[in-house]
Amino acid sequence: MPVQDSSLDNNQFKVVLNTPFNDQKPGTSGLRKSTKYFQQPHYLESFIESILQTLPGVKGGVLVIGGDGRFGNRSAIDVIIRMAAANQVKRIITTVDGILSTPAASNLIRMHQAVGGIILSASHNSGGPDGDFGVKVNGSNGGPANESLTDAIYAYTKKLDAYHIINHQPIDLALPGQYHISSMTIDVIDGIDDYIELMQKTFDFDKISSLLKNDFCIAFDALNAVTGPYAKRLFEDILGASPGTVRNAIPLEDFGGCHPDPNLTYAKELADLLLNGEQYSFGAACDGDGDRNMILGRNCFVNPSDSLAVLTANAHCVPAYANKLVGVARSMPTSSAVDIVAKHLGIDCFETPTGWKFFGNLLDSGQINLCGEESFGTGSNHVREKDGLWAVLFWLQILAEKKCSVKDLMNLHWRRFGRHYYSRHDYESISNDIANDLYETAEFKLPALIGGSFAGRNVSLADNFTYKDPVDGSITTRQGLRILLDDGSRVVLRLSGTGTKGATLRVYLESYVSPQGNLHQNPQNALSDMIQAIDSFAEITERTGMQVPTVIT
Repeated sequence: MPVQDSSLDNNQFKVVLNTPFNDQKPGTSGLRKSTKYFQQPHYLESFIESILQTLPGVKGGVLVIGGDGRFGNRSAIDVIIRMAAANQVKRIITTVDGILSTPAASNLIRMHQAVGGIILSASHNSGGPDGDFGVKVNGSNGGPANESLTDAIYAYTKKLDAYHIINHQPIDLALPGQYHISSMTIDVIDGIDDYIELMQKTFDFDKISSLLKNDFCIAFDALNAVTGPYAKRLFEDILGASPGTVRNAIPLEDFGGCHPDPNLTYAKELADLLLNGEQYSFGAACDGDGDRNMILGRNCFVNPSDSLAVLTANAHCVPAYANKLVGVARSMPTSSAVDIVAKHLGIDCFETPTGWKFFGNLLDSGQINLCGEESFGTGSNHVREKDGLWAVLFWLQILAEKKCSVKDLMNLHWRRFGRHYYSRHDYESISNDIANDLYETAEFKLPALIGGSFAGRNVSLADNFTYKDPVDGSITTRQGLRILLDDGSRVVLRLSGTGTKGATLRVYLESYVSPQGNLHQNPQNALSDMIQAIDSFAEITERTGMQVPTVIT
């Protein structure tokens, strides 16, 4: 058992561990495990100690703390506050009930010049005692921790032999207020006001409000996660949408049994309202911590790659971006729809690995002001995270200016730039051994494809994506298997690390059709030859035993 040293002043304890923490390296999405894993004695405390001993400026600095409200959120905040006091943090900023979206946390870090933030979330993973939990570290720019910091945290976990904590009653988070533990100040703030003020500086709320009051019925699904209180205040209280516009608005510890992932599978109730009904003109959903979004129109689903392209093409409609975009960026698996728009606008378009930290470098250097990923994440230079509600407001601003439906806007966009038929197939909960063997075998076979044929088209390139950061010159390798065809079509394979039960194989498929081509096919039909070709090449069905993907988007 650990030894508790009570010889320190101010009720401070040093808990000496018999065995080191020595866990896996946290990624840009933080450290995610099952809730039960985090409930092991001293597990959470050990990881927090590694953060506090490693994050620059912690002693005497300001730290932002909050989370998505999942099971364990409140108790973890209490632990972090008491450990921060023991590590001589000067000030903690947290929120009522500990509810804080990831983009709002980024904003607070930047507003208060904090040394960083600790965000408690497993993003779009399920919650509750039998669900998942996560701890994410953000740096002083408000963005996800860079690799040098995560490396340092990991290195510290391997030598950790004790952690420091202060005995103190839990701080009351029910209402805003100020508290003190030892020499540390804890400010409990509203948590929503500052974010809404940022949105008011970015968008024309009067025009959006006029749209919502003019027979334009919208539905927003918060999936019982963090964006519920934000969306209620934004859409119903400020912008004048009718009561009940925001569904599943109360953050619940288990998300009400929902999987807080805004896609057509897990937000099916919302999708049915928009795709199979006539009542609503616009629909949107956000994920557990509020950084992802799904956009729907009446009888129209907007895939995230198209969404980034549409926002870029119509950025002049939004006051904050009206003067001119300087550049955009997309993750490698995201379709190249935005590339064509950027070329038309005469601005740079960067292709990065998956992970918001790569966008952060470009945003901080002023080379881009819009960016996005195919995994339902879009953002800009207003914060250093993807931002779900910001994206929803961006879409509403465009629709208010264009005075058209989502479906009409998409058709206008395709007739101007062409259409990138795109889909992502997720095969979830594959055993790690099977997934790794499948991936390694596919990579081994890639060179033989070059100069040959795939899905009836010539292969121009087949590789594992490597990225050289234009800001710091760093090289990031092995970011996904790519098969590029000479007509602009692509297939990409990646193994995802965002799950906690086995591995997820993601297959990305893309086929470009010019403005003069057939712009109104079903995406799965348009991509059918490529779907069959990659299944055969990577032996997906044969190796996994899965006849169909778990999720298709």
